[in-house]
Amino acid sequence: MKRLLLVTRNFPPLWGGMERLNQHLADELALEYDVRLIAPEGAEAFSYRARVVPVSLRPLSRFLLSAAWNTLREARRWKPEVVLAGSGLTAPIALCAARYCGARAFAYTHGLDLTAAHPVYRAAWLPCFKWLDGIIANSRATAGLAGKLGVRAERLQIVHPGVEIPALDSGARARFRSMHGLGNRPVLLSVGRLTTRKGLLEFVRDVLPRITADRPDARLVVIGDAPTDSLHARVQTPEMIQTAALASGVAGNVVFLGRRFGRELADAYEAADVHVFPVRTLLNDPEGFGMVAIEAAAHGLPTVAYSSGGIVDAVAPGKSGLLVAPDDEEGFATSVTKLLAAPPDLAAIRGFAEGFAWDKFGSAIRASLA
Repeated sequence: MKRLLLVTRNFPPLWGGMERLNQHLADELALEYDVRLIAPEGAEAFSYRARVVPVSLRPLSRFLLSAAWNTLREARRWKPEVVLAGSGLTAPIALCAARYCGARAFAYTHGLDLTAAHPVYRAAWLPCFKWLDGIIANSRATAGLAGKLGVRAERLQIVHPGVEIPALDSGARARFRSMHGLGNRPVLLSVGRLTTRKGLLEFVRDVLPRITADRPDARLVVIGDAPTDSLHARVQTPEMIQTAALASGVAGNVVFLGRRFGRELADAYEAADVHVFPVRTLLNDPEGFGMVAIEAAAHGLPTVAYSSGGIVDAVAPGKSGLLVAPDDEEGFATSVTKLLAAPPDLAAIRGFAEGFAWDKFGSAIRASLA
């Protein structure tokens, strides 16, 4: 069995979308490779098939030094055939280790890791991408960003992130709505880290009042919190969003639930009527893919989103939801009310999500490294 060394900072127990992705990345690769994983302490409890070499997560400088040392040590001792970075942050480490032991070097890139504006990152990290043996991009938009850095087309492949396709729970809707006092009201759902790019403050300020003018009983349920470990995190706190809601007259229409996982999160998806994804188009801060839109679809929940970055790969207009031109606030509100009045076919929504199932992701990743 061939040997593969995977180095990443994005891994449970942080539990964001990229962390879940890297967990599945390690386990899917382990079906064909003997995998060793350089990852934050605690990862050993969540990787079922890979051997973990734990390193310190914080601060970032300590993680980078520890990850580099351990990756080079494993490369010297173990002689892997492939060294893979789980994101652009660890791409220079993967490149150096691969060159040291004669392996091939790859990176799975997510968008922001190709555009981060920090001067040290731009000077020391970005040039290395064009020297890797291959870049695996999470979307067409991310592949385009890699091309702008000088990565040749023949070294670029696109593999969309995957999703679990759950069995639906017939009691989820009533259970979640009863728990949070939502009754039979129209429920909009927002899931994810509260960063400036996600645009939730602007949605509450500029779009939600247009929706409530038509559906005054609508509720926006917000699941998530401001991030603390992102590469480039400009945040919108719940307090900031609630202040905007109060100023716009919709404070009573917004419900903050903080972080939710597992069955609670699944219940939220299955209890809501529309998933809203108002991601903004910002310089050097792209939305690489939009995994949450695929997760919503897996639960049969349609998405309305701005057509920003890689989101265009994650929403199928007319099948899993609707896409709106960036900054078209009236169009976004109209699309939401349209789906509230006439939701798309549940089977069609889930059928779209099935194209992103984790086994398909795994097959594509393994093929990209062959």
